Amino acid sequence: MHAIEIRQPGGPDVLTLTERDMPVPGNSELLVKVMAAGVNRPDCLQRQGVYPPPPGASDIPGLEIAGEVAAVGAAVTLFKPGDRVCALVAGGGYAEYCTVNETNALPAPNSLTMTEAAAIPETFFTVWHNVFQRGGLKQGETFLVHGGTSGIGTTAIQLAKAFGARVLATAGSEAKCAAMLDLGADLAINYRDTDFVEAVRQSTDGKGADLILDMVGGDYINRNYQAAAVDGRIVQIAFLNGRRAEADFSLLMMKRLTHTGSTLRARDIGFKAAIAAELHQHVWPLLNERKVLPVMDSIFPLDQASAAHQRMEDGDHIGKIVLDVG
Repeated sequence: MHAIEIRQPGGPDVLTLTERDMPVPGNSELLVKVMAAGVNRPDCLQRQGVYPPPPGASDIPGLEIAGEVAAVGAAVTLFKPGDRVCALVAGGGYAEYCTVNETNALPAPNSLTMTEAAAIPETFFTVWHNVFQRGGLKQGETFLVHGGTSGIGTTAIQLAKAFGARVLATAGSEAKCAAMLDLGADLAINYRDTDFVEAVRQSTDGKGADLILDMVGGDYINRNYQAAAVDGRIVQIAFLNGRRAEADFSLLMMKRLTHTGSTLRARDIGFKAAIAAELHQHVWPLLNERKVLPVMDSIFPLDQASAAHQRMEDGDHIGKIVLDVG
C-alpha cells in the first residue's frame, strides 16, 4: 500500500510517499480501506520528533480516518466488510489501509462525505472528553475556548452551543472572529487588539467563565485564572505558547478553581471506546441531522501531505485539514 512516512525529524518536507506492507487486523480489529485522513497538530509534533507514537502504534502519522471496512478479525461483532466507518487511531492514518479496534470506530454519518467523516474523530473525541466529561460543561454555563477556529475550537463552539452553553471564543483576526460568530459563538474576541480577560469580565458582568478550554498555555495560564469564575474549571489540552508559565496561584485558592488537563493518544482502547459510545448516543444524532458539522478548511491528496502540514503550521486555516486518500 502507499503511505506517508517521516523520513527524519524536521519540517513538512520530510514527509515522503512510500510503499509499506498492508497491516493485518487482529482478533478484534477492522482493516479499513482509508478514503480520507484528518491532519492534526499532534501529527506535526510527531513529524518534528517531539511526540512519538505510543508503544505498539504505527510510526505512520495520522490519528483519524474514514473509509470502508475491508476485512475483520475473528472476534469482531460490531461491523462487517463494506461498512462505512470513521475511527480514532493511535497512528497509521496517512495510508491506504489502517487497522483499528472495532470499539474505537463509529459508523460514518450518512449525511457526510468521507472527507467530512475523516474530520470528526480526533476533534470530537477530544472535545467530548475534555469539555463534557472532564470539564463538566452544563447547560446555561459560560464556556471560553481559545483557538476558536482550529479543528478543536470549531467543534467545541458547535457542541457547547448544541448543549445549551453560552460560548465565548478567541482568535487572531477579524475573519476568524466572523467565522466563530457564524458557528454560533455569542462573543468572538480578537486577542490581537482586545484583552480577553477584560472582554470575558464585561461579557459576564464580572462573573467570569465557568469553563475554559485552553490549547495555548504560556502566559494564558495566569490570564485564564483571572478570566475564570469562582468554582471555575480550566482544561489544558496543549501548550502552543509554551508549557512553562508564572501564575498567581492565590487565584486558584481564592476562586476555588480546578485546573486539569489530558492527552488522548496514549489512552487505552477501553477508555476511547467509552468516549465513542457516548458520542454515538449524544452527538451522532446531531451529525446525522447536520445540526453539527465538521468545519472544512482544505483537502489535499495523500502525496501532498507536506503541503497539508505547511497549511496547518502557517496558522491561517479555519477548521479541519484533510488528506484525500482515494
